[in-house]
Amino acid sequence: MNEDVEPQSGYTSPPPGAPVKRLGFRLPDLPEVRQFAEDEAREAGMPEEAVGDFVIAVNEVATNAVTHGADRAVLRTWLVNGDMIVEVHDEGAWKPGPRPGAVGGMGLWVARLLSSDLTLRVGAGGSTVIMRFPGKE
Repeated sequence: MNEDVEPQSGYTSPPPGAPVKRLGFRLPDLPEVRQFAEDEAREAGMPEEAVGDFVIAVNEVATNAVTHGADRAVLRTWLVNGDMIVEVHDEGAWKPGPRPGAVGGMGLWVARLLSSDLTLRVGAGGSTVIMRFPGKE
């Protein structure tokens, strides 16, 4: 995903009746976010070799949410056809980046490379990133 262009307008939400797990967090809670992500991946039966990349992608988006968005964010997970869906929402305003020559600001780009799909929705209610990861093999 190229972060210096307008965000995508697509959006996904949990199917009716799907169990959704939720974790509210702030910057000091990022270790808990990583553990939550790892536990969710293993519980969903994600292949072990994919768990590390999954945790990295979730961590990148979660870190962006509480460092560039708002001081609080919410992470939700659910399954769709065996795939793990992760949603990270903060109430901050969209800030495009990174600019050419930047040494940081690559979080969404990394998450996009590691997920099978990434959707970004921004507006007056904040910013939401939704990622999909293949589940059980």
